[in-house]
Amino acid sequence: MDIIHICLNKVSKSYGSIAALRGVSMEIYRGRILAVVGSSGAGKTTLLRILAGLETPSSGEVLLDGTKTNQSKLREKATMVFQRTVVFNTTVFDNVAYGLRIRSLPEEDIKSQVKRVLKMVGLENFERRKARRLSGGEQQRVSLARALVLKPEILLLDEPTANLDPANAFIIERTIAEAQRTANQTIIMATHNLDQARRLSDEVAHMLSGEVVDKALAKEFFSNPKNPK
Repeated sequence: MDIIHICLNKVSKSYGSIAALRGVSMEIYRGRILAVVGSSGAGKTTLLRILAGLETPSSGEVLLDGTKTNQSKLREKATMVFQRTVVFNTTVFDNVAYGLRIRSLPEEDIKSQVKRVLKMVGLENFERRKARRLSGGEQQRVSLARALVLKPEILLLDEPTANLDPANAFIIERTIAEAQRTANQTIIMATHNLDQARRLSDEVAHMLSGEVVDKALAKEFFSNPKNPK
């Protein structure tokens, strides 16, 4: 049975005179991959930041499992991987283990969880390497592993393969699909790449000038888009 996980109710966000989101209302189902597509400036990243609890809506509300929520609760449930990769100046292992150590997990549990996610992203032999000496694609895989190791209910991905070579992009796409399949995570992915949205998503939302102008199952969206712009 399809279960609504997140509901946005007339969510708007303005930065001064600039309206980034304009009354966005949308239901997002638990355990699905939702691709949010649209041109630069459409509001995709702002939407993800609100869902991550990093921004507060100027108006409207976000409901989680039917209950109105706030930034603090969203930050507990959601983890965001940013388009611009940021890694700590330490080893790959310590980068991925960081969030688990904050949560005071036993070291043996940390080791096993880090090993699990590094295998998912194809970096199982990279534990002792310095993260900042890796390629851009490898650093993005470290960032994804750092998010996945926390086992968030909601995984938010902002252009996860932008400017990456095909090999790294393939690994990241494979990992996203595996995370959704094995952990039943709700994944919301902003992307310019329509082929990527077609390959990975269960549903697609099309944003234009801060509004959601179309939302449908992926098959329906690509066969019969309501707004082809």
